[in-house]
Amino acid sequence: MQDFGKVAVLMGGFSSEREISLISGQAIVDALKSKGIDAHAFDPAKTDLTELKTQGFQAAFNILHGCYGEDGTVQGALEALNIPYTGCGVLASALGMDKYRCKLLWKALNLPIPDFVVLNDKSDFGAVEQQLGLPLFIKPAAEGSSVGVYKVKKVGELAERYRQLRDEHLHGEILAEQFISGSEYTCGIINRQALPSIRIIPATEFYDFEAKYNRDDTVYMCPSDLNSAEEQQMHQLTLRAFEAIGGGNNCGRIDFLRNEEGKLYILEANTLPGMTSHSLIPKAAAHQGVAFADLCVAILKTAWEK
Repeated sequence: MQDFGKVAVLMGGFSSEREISLISGQAIVDALKSKGIDAHAFDPAKTDLTELKTQGFQAAFNILHGCYGEDGTVQGALEALNIPYTGCGVLASALGMDKYRCKLLWKALNLPIPDFVVLNDKSDFGAVEQQLGLPLFIKPAAEGSSVGVYKVKKVGELAERYRQLRDEHLHGEILAEQFISGSEYTCGIINRQALPSIRIIPATEFYDFEAKYNRDDTVYMCPSDLNSAEEQQMHQLTLRAFEAIGGGNNCGRIDFLRNEEGKLYILEANTLPGMTSHSLIPKAAAHQGVAFADLCVAILKTAWEK
């Protein structure tokens, strides 16, 4: 096996997804150690990032979810420190975290996305409800793990939800997004190879934070219910969407909605997918016979390919 040297697993951090990051990070530390790799937990919220050099780390496995860890910030710092790291680079990370600008890019490339509107204090919320139809979703553009995502069902509710999100000071613009009635899917990617798609069937109304992390009744179908032609189409869209933001040969995930007529819509990119027991990349890799520890090693290898 390649000698990776002393590896820091960057976990925790400062975002609203800190606790999820800690769970992912510990799972990765344990997995890498099981493969004989000198891996150590490293929390930038407790230890200055420059200590990576002082303490002799030779690589970083980044699993810092949310702002700072997933938006290009820590990626730029690691490049300045000349420390190889896993996950996407600065540009892809920044774009992937910003749902608004990601959507603008995909729309310019004629990739299928749900219709959306950027909201502000002067928005005509009633007109937006009419344009997109009800129900619709409202969400912050630069948060992950469905933080701040609400389903608006009643006339007049959009303005109320907008004010709530604005006052919570979440990151990025606030978006209203068309509701696509149908099914939810995700497709992972590693080294420019799409993984088997997964259909997500939440017991909650949609795949929210509760369904992702706190419940055991969310159903993950892997392989999904797509036929071979539909699976191939999802793989192609995954590769195009990930390549468009500069994802390269790193690990990532593209989430989809599929309407009742079978049309696929790209929902968002995840340039730093979770690695918990509920996470989707490990589920898809397991379907291909790749154990969790081997998956972690494969992701670690990509750190030197930037």
